[in-house]
Amino acid sequence: MANDILELAGSLGFLDELNDQYVADPETVDTSWRDLLGAPTPTGRIGNGHQAIAATPVAVVRGVRPVSVSMPTITAAGTPTVWPLVNAYRVRGHFAAHLDPLGLLEAAKINELDPHTWGFGDHDLDRVIDVTGVHGLTRATLRQIITHLTRVYAGSVGLEFMHINAPTRRSWLAERMELLVGKPPERAVRTRMLELLINSEQFERFCHTKYPGTKRFSLEGSEALIPTLDLVLTHTARLGAIEAVLGMAHRGRLTAIEGIMKRPGRDLFGQFEDVEPEKAMGGGDVKYHMGFSSDRVDPLGGHMHISLAFNPSHLEAVDPVVVGRVRAKQVRHRDFEHRRVVGILVHGDAAFAGQGLVPETLQLSGLPGYRTGGTVHVIVNNQVGFTASPAEQRSTPYCTDVAKMLECPIWHVNGEDLDALARVVEIACEYRAQFQSDVVIDIYCFRKYGHNEGDEPSFTQPLMYDRIRGKQSPVEVYSNHLVAEGVVGPEEPLAITKRRILELEAELEAARASKLRPDTPSMMAMWRGYRGGMLEHPDDVDTRVPRELLTQLAEHMTTLPQDFIPHPKIVKLLEQRLQMGKGERLLDWGMAEMLGYASLLAQKVDVRLTGQDSGRGTFSHRHAILTDVKTGREHLTLGGIAPDQGDCRIYDSSLSEAGVLGFEFGYSLDYPDALVLWEAQFGDFANGAQVIIDQFLTSSEDKWKRLSGLVLLLPHGYEGQGPEHSSARLERFLQSCAEHNIQVCQPTTPAQMFHLLRMQSLRSLRKPLVVMTPKSLLRLPAAASPLEDLATGRFHRVLGDDAADPTKVDRILVCSGKIYFELVEERARRADDRVAIVRCEKLYPWWDSLVAAATTDHFTRATSLVWVQDEPANMGAAQFVTPKLEALLAGGRGGISFAMVSRAESASPATGSHKAHVIEQQQILKQAFDR
Repeated sequence: MANDILELAGSLGFLDELNDQYVADPETVDTSWRDLLGAPTPTGRIGNGHQAIAATPVAVVRGVRPVSVSMPTITAAGTPTVWPLVNAYRVRGHFAAHLDPLGLLEAAKINELDPHTWGFGDHDLDRVIDVTGVHGLTRATLRQIITHLTRVYAGSVGLEFMHINAPTRRSWLAERMELLVGKPPERAVRTRMLELLINSEQFERFCHTKYPGTKRFSLEGSEALIPTLDLVLTHTARLGAIEAVLGMAHRGRLTAIEGIMKRPGRDLFGQFEDVEPEKAMGGGDVKYHMGFSSDRVDPLGGHMHISLAFNPSHLEAVDPVVVGRVRAKQVRHRDFEHRRVVGILVHGDAAFAGQGLVPETLQLSGLPGYRTGGTVHVIVNNQVGFTASPAEQRSTPYCTDVAKMLECPIWHVNGEDLDALARVVEIACEYRAQFQSDVVIDIYCFRKYGHNEGDEPSFTQPLMYDRIRGKQSPVEVYSNHLVAEGVVGPEEPLAITKRRILELEAELEAARASKLRPDTPSMMAMWRGYRGGMLEHPDDVDTRVPRELLTQLAEHMTTLPQDFIPHPKIVKLLEQRLQMGKGERLLDWGMAEMLGYASLLAQKVDVRLTGQDSGRGTFSHRHAILTDVKTGREHLTLGGIAPDQGDCRIYDSSLSEAGVLGFEFGYSLDYPDALVLWEAQFGDFANGAQVIIDQFLTSSEDKWKRLSGLVLLLPHGYEGQGPEHSSARLERFLQSCAEHNIQVCQPTTPAQMFHLLRMQSLRSLRKPLVVMTPKSLLRLPAAASPLEDLATGRFHRVLGDDAADPTKVDRILVCSGKIYFELVEERARRADDRVAIVRCEKLYPWWDSLVAAATTDHFTRATSLVWVQDEPANMGAAQFVTPKLEALLAGGRGGISFAMVSRAESASPATGSHKAHVIEQQQILKQAFDR
């Protein structure tokens, strides 16, 4: 038996901690361990617990992971040691915790938590043991030790932290858990939690009574969320935060807006009343998607600005948006330690386990361009996702298992034990501040009604809802608990309830007396001076840069640190770029783009560019960041161009589209004065971020009155690279265009790109800019620009054909993008001087007057106008442009026919055969010119 017990395993983490304790003071370690820790090993004395692994046999116990090593469980006196039992509670206690307030989820029986497993008998339960390594105890009976460990690790709280590799972090968590969990918070904290709990319940019940059947996604059964958020804000403020950004889905959102954000109830009831519906026609959003911002003074006197992000119904889509907003605010505050702004995300259990944006966002947390010092994740675990049970939602024991990728602590808490929950929030916020790490708090609760108020949940969860119907509410449970402990009198919960009802009645009366639709404030703080809305005519801004300054910027960009050794090809590139900057060589796209950024930085405008290959550029055209071939050291060519320049931040991102684009959208919301860009590796990869494009980028102004100046750089062009690397799906963006919500451009020269980037930043107008960027044009000699175009030019929404003779032209070809250069080449080959070729560089907003001026008004003898594109007929700009051109012709002088030339309709964007591509391209050119 003794040999069998000797083979039972503990964890390396425990051994690490014990060794640290031994090194600090050997007398504090149980005598049974001293010989092992002080004994020589094949690699010398144990330094960090890992050197002894090779000399220690590995053993596996049922339920214990095989990373454990065997440890002695018998003392020198022949009696068992308590340390394997202590370690078992720390490692496995969470499986035995009583988390489910409904009692439907049975706690697991874990053999390692049974003292008999470790050689103890019943006669040992009252034996006094030295336990200096268990925080909160020094000498205690085995029975007392088990009671303490059960309360801490297997009671209302379960903590997963043994997946964290750092021993110091595990030791910190063990100490804080063993000192705090099980000890009730201060009376003021408990009474405040009770009041918040009652206020939340009464708000939900009030809405349920006054607006029966109306969707609000009730929080009843999960009211613990509100005191949890209140405590998170209080503790993060105590630890130095002055701003917080909160993201959450629709469940409980109205309660959070009223109870946490402190928006007056009359505003929310006014949304239920839905007065002045004509003001919402064609825009706005439902009340449980709306955001809000407010200033908060917490119970400790801390001041904090809190923002609840607007959110679509698409679960977890707001996650990267919130984190991006946090990062932007931290940069604005120069909060490089990530202490002054905190992000808080509220998740549902099914969404956290099921939505891919969760791991995409988690993956960003430690990356240089995206870290925020840790997000506080709060999971409202209703143990059901719409109608799906946990067994139908996930393949893992917990909905939180995906978060283990970050090695962050994960607490599981019974939502009816508010005292334990308060301690968990305190520890979690301190851990985030101490270690700059995400933390996860998984609150087990229940959903009183169905997915929404019109849903019947007992169709699919009859047993759960039988239990819920006979269950006390969380308010009743906690009220009874505090009354039993003498914290509040039996009359106090009722008094709070009565006050709350009177308050809500007054707010409802005020809402019904108002004839005005509640409005959400917008364009405040940093957004003052910027504008959105529709334009009556094209607006321009001076984007010229003096030639002398352009040359100076080029010299700075091409000058390397003295000891920097670049790649040989980069040496030649820099020589060519210097020539371009001096006007001795035509500018290519890479240099024009870089001069655009450099000139803005020289004007103290911040620039942020991210994407999967943004430093170099997918097509090796940018080279904003150079690498020393001998040392691997990086050099930012846009740094040091001026003493007081704007900040330039260029980051290669993770291999993510939705997460990274969502982050950059969020960043742009809180940094309107910066040029923020996201570049797709290939344009069609933006497909992976469609939810961000549709739910945020193209519609946020219309739904929420929130502006963004985010720029999307999407490589687009038909060059025979196959279905996946040809199209950025231009048609999808154009289909979303309305009310001047976004800008869609396809520039064809480096100078156009230069002025476009500068215009986006220097105008007060803030609209997302979608740019179909080139591939083959990056190095096409015909697509180069002289330096003078940057110094004296501007961005042209439509580029006319100055080379064509209006007295000879009878056919006008209108196009966009690289097909222009192929049409020009074909025209030259045919020597056809009766054809003019006009480029639409900015497809949206579309201005009839500009198109007419470059086409029918200029070429007055034309009898035909043809839209030409190299995308299939059902893709590209054809479906968007055709009705506009036909309307232009219908309102003109008449006598002009219209036609459209393209590839044939196709389910796939492009052929996979390069030879077939060439044939198709020739057919387009032939049709464009043949009459």
